Amino acid sequence: MDGAPSRVLHIRKLPGEVTETEVIALGLPFGKVTNILMLKGKNQAFLELATEEAAITMVNYYSAVTPHLRNQPIYIQYSNHKELKTDNTLNQRAQAVLQAVTAVQATNAPISGTTVSESAVTPAQSPVLRIIIDNMYYPVTLDVLHQIFSKFGAVLKIITFTKNNQFQALLQFGDPVNAQQAKLALDGQNIYNACCTLRIDFSKLVNLNVKYNNDKSRDYTRPDLPSGDGQPALDPAIAAAFAKETSLLAPYLGRGALSPLAIPNAAAAAAAAAAGRVGMPGVSAGGNTVLLVSNLNEEMVTPQSLFTLFGVYGDVQRVKILYNKKDSALIQMADGNQSQLAMSHLNGQKMYGKIIRVTLSKHQTVQLPREGLDDQGLTKDFGNSPLHRFKKPGSKNFQNIFPPSATLHLSNIPPSVAEEDLRTLFANTGGTVKAFKFFQRDHKMALLQMSTVEEAIQALIDLHNYNLGENHHLRVSFSKSTI
Repeated sequence: MDGAPSRVLHIRKLPGEVTETEVIALGLPFGKVTNILMLKGKNQAFLELATEEAAITMVNYYSAVTPHLRNQPIYIQYSNHKELKTDNTLNQRAQAVLQAVTAVQATNAPISGTTVSESAVTPAQSPVLRIIIDNMYYPVTLDVLHQIFSKFGAVLKIITFTKNNQFQALLQFGDPVNAQQAKLALDGQNIYNACCTLRIDFSKLVNLNVKYNNDKSRDYTRPDLPSGDGQPALDPAIAAAFAKETSLLAPYLGRGALSPLAIPNAAAAAAAAAAGRVGMPGVSAGGNTVLLVSNLNEEMVTPQSLFTLFGVYGDVQRVKILYNKKDSALIQMADGNQSQLAMSHLNGQKMYGKIIRVTLSKHQTVQLPREGLDDQGLTKDFGNSPLHRFKKPGSKNFQNIFPPSATLHLSNIPPSVAEEDLRTLFANTGGTVKAFKFFQRDHKMALLQMSTVEEAIQALIDLHNYNLGENHHLRVSFSKSTI
C-alpha cells in the first residue's frame, strides 16, 4: 500500500458491470462515505471517506483480506488527491446513490423520492436476514455473527440451525434499514481468510420467536429466557420448516483465523480474549483434538482405514484401536476445529456395515506404545504422512469439505486411464457404479457416483492414494455435486 494516507481511496480492477452501490458498500463498515467518482471506462473509482482515520482502517483491513466484487479481486490504495472535486452534472447518478445511502445511515429512515437511481438502497420489507455460510472450515458461532452484524445496528435476535448440511442463521435487526445495510456490505464476504463465506438474503419472516437463550439461539431483548438444556431452540413451526438441529459447532474462533470481518482487529482480539477463546497457531484452539470412535467393525477396521476416512476432514496425527475393546478407537486430529468437523460429518455414518459413533474424547493426546512393546499394529503415528490434505495454508482443500455423499470427486487421473478402467476399479470395492463423468476441461478429474453413501465411503477408504501407474496416485474426496 504505497502513497501517503489520504481520505480519498483509489480502487482499481473493478468488474465492468459493478454499481456505485457496491463500491460505496466497501466503505460503509468503516464510517461515512462522503463522495464517489466512478471511472467506468477504466474500471476504476475514487471513494472519499469522512476522515483519514476511517480510510486508514479500511486500507489496513483490505490489505489483510483481499476485497472481492462479483467474485473478482479488486485493489485499494491511497489516492494522491486529498479530497474529491467532482462535477455534479457528470457525476449525478453516483451522487444520487451516495445521498440515498447517506440518508439511510444518518436517519435510519426509509428513503422516499425519485432522485434515487435503481441501484441504490431501497428499503427492505423485513428486518430479518437469512444467512448461509459456505466453505465453513472454521466453526462460526452465534457470538461471532452478533459481533459482525452489530456493526450495522442493534441485533435483537439470532437463531442458528443446520439445513441440507449447511450452517444457517436467522438474524433480526431492530430496523429493516440496518438489515439492508448489512446485506449490502457483507453479502459474499469471507469471515475468515479464504473460508466461511456469507450468503445473505431477506427472510420472509418479519419477527423471530426465540424460546431459549443458548448457543443456538438468543433473544438479546429478553435475558430472562431459560437455556432449554439442549431442547430444540427453534419455535416448533420454524423447526418443522427447517431440518432438525444437527449443528455441532464449537464456541471458539479457529486457529489461523483472521479477525472476524468488519471488526477492527483490536476490538475482535479483546472480545475473543475476554471470552477466553483465542486460537493460537500450533495450539489446539479450545475444544479437544482427540476423538473417540465406537461401534466399529473390529474384523475389518485398521488404523490406515480410519486415517483415510477421517483425513477427509483434517490432518490425522495418530490412531489407536483400543487393545481391550477393538470396536473402539482414539483418533488425534491436528486441531480442535478439525475434530469438530470430523465429528459433525462422520458421526452416524456407516463404515464396514456398522453405524459408527464419533464423540470428543477426554484424552488430550494419543499415547504411542512404549519402546519394544508390540501392540499388534493397533497404534499408528501419521504425524509425518505425505497424505495430509490441509498442511498448506489456504489450500484449495479447505474450500472443498463436504459431508459424505454417494458422489465422489476423483483427481490426479493419468491420461492413459479410461472411464471403463475407473468404473471397474470402483465396482471392485463391492458397490455399484451408477454414473461417471470426466470434467470437460481435462481428464485429470472426474465425478463418480456409487449407489449409496456407504458404498462411496468404502470406495474412498479403499482407493484414495491408489497407484494408477505413471506415478499418479488417485485422490478421492466427497463431492456436493450429483451427476
